[in-house]
Amino acid sequence: MLLEPRRKSKKIAIRGIFPGARVVRGVDWQWEDQDGGNGRRGKVNEIQDWSAASPRSAAYVIWDNGAKNLYRVGFEGMADLKVMNDAKGQTVYRDHLPLLGEQGPGRTGPHGLRIGDQVNVDLELEIVQSLQHGHGGWTDGMFECLGTTGTVVGIDEDHDIVVSYPSGNRWTFNPAVLTKVSVAAPSSNANENQQQFAVGDLVQICSELERIKILQRGHGEWAEAMAPTLGKIGRVQQIYHDNDLKVEVCGTSWTYNPIAVTKVASSDGTVPGTSSGERLSALLKKLFETHVSGDVNEELVKTAANGDAQKCEESLKRPDADVNGVFAGHTALQAASQNGHLEVIKILLRHKADVEIEDKDGDRAVHHAAFGDEPGVMELLAHAGADLNARNKRRQTALHIAVNKGHVGVVKTLLELGCHPSLQPPVSRLHLTWFPLGFDPTPTRLLRSRGTPLGGEIRNE
Repeated sequence: MLLEPRRKSKKIAIRGIFPGARVVRGVDWQWEDQDGGNGRRGKVNEIQDWSAASPRSAAYVIWDNGAKNLYRVGFEGMADLKVMNDAKGQTVYRDHLPLLGEQGPGRTGPHGLRIGDQVNVDLELEIVQSLQHGHGGWTDGMFECLGTTGTVVGIDEDHDIVVSYPSGNRWTFNPAVLTKVSVAAPSSNANENQQQFAVGDLVQICSELERIKILQRGHGEWAEAMAPTLGKIGRVQQIYHDNDLKVEVCGTSWTYNPIAVTKVASSDGTVPGTSSGERLSALLKKLFETHVSGDVNEELVKTAANGDAQKCEESLKRPDADVNGVFAGHTALQAASQNGHLEVIKILLRHKADVEIEDKDGDRAVHHAAFGDEPGVMELLAHAGADLNARNKRRQTALHIAVNKGHVGVVKTLLELGCHPSLQPPVSRLHLTWFPLGFDPTPTRLLRSRGTPLGGEIRNE
């Protein structure tokens, strides 16, 4: 990214959740009473990575009751913490803010463990409980760690280890408690085992509920309405820049982590692992027949999701049809907006579809259009009177989602339509700090061109 010389650029200090800040639990807190109870305070010890793909999106906190752990401050827009007394962070040039994550390689402690290592707790319970004194302590919830492999996600200044488990919980350990798991070196055909996807491929959704819930974190998330898709076969409709997949399955479309699906046939009809080149036309026809129960809302939402304008129009002519009816947690307008079916949207709007209805996550049609990278849909919704600055339950606007996903066309369209470019993201951070490492900086230039402040003093609400 080319920048102007720094001669005339003012150097400023950033303030907010940085080492030394005093914090309490925030709006997205879900860690019971690790902090000692609502309103109890703690001190930020270090800013760390919540995951390898989300650098500097977490804060390591030592609570006044002695407990300590890692919490989300930006990961997927979540704010586990609220600042009470901010602290000074780095100094930056207003026009030369650093890209998120440019902090060098991961840390390694004197114990030999490093972020990304897999570890087990192999000692007897009584020994573990004894060793944990002064290292985060022991709670009943930590029994899940016995016999379960976790991943090192943080190392604090005392060299205690923060370990993440498949349940999503994170616990702090004395390094003496942990045993590093040896990982076999990748085989020469490792690349062959990595799934490569193309639009049109047939994929089978993971059938294990608990596993897919974990895999979906940060990849479109999990919704209960997705349960009917477990183990089912669908078709890849779109591949996003972060390799997440939009898959048409069970008559509607969802976003999946690529690890949560298995390719069963390529877009040309060939089956992986077979040499016969067997065609699957009959299977395809069977898979994508529109199966409906006779419920008009189900039929309407499914036809809207599939982009069938004619059937959508026919469904709306039925006397019991409700243009704002809900199936699988979504309205027809929301489903069509995410999938970019403009003709269907025009039909729904002619029948007075409500553009401001929210799903269970607070997402409206404009949020779904942002998720789906559909600038044309955004224009239709804006002309129909949709609120482009509406926030969902994570306090995200459509612009926040588009910037986070790298959907440049949607960002440009929203700015041209007059959306508010300076509304703070959920954790009152800069738009820039939402970008993953290596992210296309184009949205930054678009925001800056509209006068959005990408520097200055930042305070959490």
